[in-house]
Amino acid sequence: METPSLGGQQRILSFAIRDKNALYQAFMPFVDNGGLFIPTTKRYQLGDEIFLLLQLMDEPDRIPVAAKVVWVTPPGAEGNRVVGVGVQFNAQDKGMARAKIEQYLVGMLNSERPTHTM
Repeated sequence: METPSLGGQQRILSFAIRDKNALYQAFMPFVDNGGLFIPTTKRYQLGDEIFLLLQLMDEPDRIPVAAKVVWVTPPGAEGNRVVGVGVQFNAQDKGMARAKIEQYLVGMLNSERPTHTM
């Protein structure tokens, strides 16, 4: 679900990740404060502000995270990459979203398996 705000540049984006492999493919640990790749056909520009409502695995509550777009994979990208955007978590989060994701990915973070971004 995506809803433009009154300013037009900030959007609310709900994103659910149900398994560890999908989380591994989406996680962007190389980004300051952490981030996620979100498959979407909606158009975003670098720097767009996103308010992310993130649901991880079977947790009942969504994690609210302010973020900004730092990566765009457009349609027709080389290597048949998944179309979408990478968002960087805002420092206001104090690393909570990143820490929660890393708890789920213990033992997988140093893997050589490809992800949606690198």
